[in-house]
Amino acid sequence: MEDALLIHRLHFAFTVTFHYLFPQLTMGLALLLVILKTQALRSGDDHYNRAARFWAKIFAINFTLGVVTGIPLEFQFGTNWAAFSRAAGGVIGQTLAMEGVFSFFLESTFLGLFLFGEKRLGPRGHWFAAFMVFLGSWLSGYFIIATDAWMQHPVGYTLGRGGEILLASFWALLLNPWALWQYAHNMVGAVQTACFVMASVGAFYLLWQKHEAYGRTFLRLGVTVGVVAALLQLFPTGDGQGKMVAWHQPVTLSAMEGLFETQEGAPLAILGQPDVQNKRLDNPLLVPRMLSFLTYQRWGAEVKGLDAYPREDWPDNIPLLYYSYHIMVGLGTIFIAIMVAAAWKLWRGTLFESKAMLWTLMLSLPFPYIANTAGWMTAEMGRQPWLIYGLMRTSEGASPQVSAGNAWFTLIGFFGMYTMLSILFLFLVYREIEHGPEPTAPHQAA
Repeated sequence: MEDALLIHRLHFAFTVTFHYLFPQLTMGLALLLVILKTQALRSGDDHYNRAARFWAKIFAINFTLGVVTGIPLEFQFGTNWAAFSRAAGGVIGQTLAMEGVFSFFLESTFLGLFLFGEKRLGPRGHWFAAFMVFLGSWLSGYFIIATDAWMQHPVGYTLGRGGEILLASFWALLLNPWALWQYAHNMVGAVQTACFVMASVGAFYLLWQKHEAYGRTFLRLGVTVGVVAALLQLFPTGDGQGKMVAWHQPVTLSAMEGLFETQEGAPLAILGQPDVQNKRLDNPLLVPRMLSFLTYQRWGAEVKGLDAYPREDWPDNIPLLYYSYHIMVGLGTIFIAIMVAAAWKLWRGTLFESKAMLWTLMLSLPFPYIANTAGWMTAEMGRQPWLIYGLMRTSEGASPQVSAGNAWFTLIGFFGMYTMLSILFLFLVYREIEHGPEPTAPHQAA
């Protein structure tokens, strides 16, 4: 069973990681599309409509791949995690059903109108379609986050006679304080991905001297929204999510920070390699007392280390958790530096001629995806060894009748299918970027 459990976990980790490459861009682009359509409506300039049509095509490709890769995830609850589904289905089924019935159909219906109904809808109707796509995609994100947040911090439930978990308060589930902070942090991360992608494409057009009017528009919008998102990612959303971990999963905080011993005035580890066997952080670069201050707003506050908790409650892969967390934080800090520098150059009117900055923005494109993936790895590995924190261990949630061989068979199949989907995705996006927005006369105002 241990071998099968490992493959079940690897299976879900692979499929959900691959899937989230797509929704993070669609959720972020949904906001930027509304901004482009608002600019078009206010100015009457068709340049912004053409820019919106271009990004709508990228949105549609991502949306399609997100749907295709998202459907298997819900089936995996039954195939690979049957014991978990049986125990908790009465709770998580509420938010998952709402995501499908309400937000997904809202988003997909109005996406069809946005893509194919511009002439019939008129300018205001088309703007409304863009807004409803935005609303649907962000509602969808909330229902999924609320599901995960309940697994991180279960609230509003009771236990039935057979040990099943029953929903006692729908509003407690939906307004879980963990969900509110996690959602804010996650959506700001999605906006950052979209901003970097848009700015990267804009930088590409300027460097290659193609569609330069659109390149300037994409850069201006990507950098303006991106600098706000980068700062919000740190505070208050990152700070608020960190406090949720400190209050409700303190052992996770200790593992994330590589803190093996309880300390007053605990330092913040910038670098280091966790040695779990010897319970120490090798070659550390530390900021004295900073962890205590960030966690409890007191320089001398006590922060419990891993030594304060039973070994069986420690996250089961502390090195990977530690590195994922530090990659997320490190890249987030770099994003702030890049976006602030780009915004400064934009304000001074030198961004479009600064080749160094344009190259930096263009080459930054993959890193928000890495940061978001590292953030989700931090959240999910930090919850271990619990599937539902404090209620059900991961080892108790897997399907007992599905062997390791069965799980390997489907996982290898997903490897193959998702490889083909990746090639198709890259080809379609490359074709759209190569073609560019619709041809137009040079746009002086851009």
